Amino acid sequence: MASKPFTALLVAAVVLLAGCSGATTTTPAAGAGANGADSATNSVTASGTATVTASPDTAVITVAVEATAENASAARSQVAADANALREALADAGYEVHTVDYQLSPQYDHSGDTRERTGFRAYHVFQFETTPDDAGHAVDVAVDNGASAVQSVRFTLSDEKRAELRSEALAAAVGDARDEAETVAGAANRSVGTELSMQVGSADYSAYEVRLTADAASGGTSFEPGPVTVSASVTVTYELE
Repeated sequence: MASKPFTALLVAAVVLLAGCSGATTTTPAAGAGANGADSATNSVTASGTATVTASPDTAVITVAVEATAENASAARSQVAADANALREALADAGYEVHTVDYQLSPQYDHSGDTRERTGFRAYHVFQFETTPDDAGHAVDVAVDNGASAVQSVRFTLSDEKRAELRSEALAAAVGDARDEAETVAGAANRSVGTELSMQVGSADYSAYEVRLTADAASGGTSFEPGPVTVSASVTVTYELE
């Protein structure tokens, strides 16, 4: 009776012989070398970017009222009265106002060896939207009715317009990616076929923002906003023909 090691060796030999009798042949792909090795590239991946611009259709204005007093209660009461007056004036002018920040904190003098509390500061911040053409008038209404600071005036796009520009940027980015792929493919005497995969990158959005103080706005405010830009990027893999 044969030993187990000898039996295993015999089986392995039979399997090897069977494999040799039925071996498959690989047909070289297009562009393969004379030795039969597959040197062809069957796909190409390219990135595309595009930026579109448009005039802003929305102005986002952020204003604040501030009060300081010896104690927290007095500061809170004063800023509450000023904030209510400002809110009512803006509402009467047709603006929809929202609170975006509120602070009440102690104030200190750090000039000596130890800090000394000098009082309390209350701060109430409002934000509202209007059209770019009306932004200067809106700032004047806010300042004339108690706003002690105009934190920012940001010229931007409505959600609908932003989505429209993003679609345009994406379409242009896809075209840019295909142009890049065709350049690479042409250098290798190949042509670009159908898309195999597409990946959309993050969008880049740039608004136009200005800042000013209430004093700077006292002479009648006007703005000349610049364009808003929306950028998009894509990565596309194409089949090569």
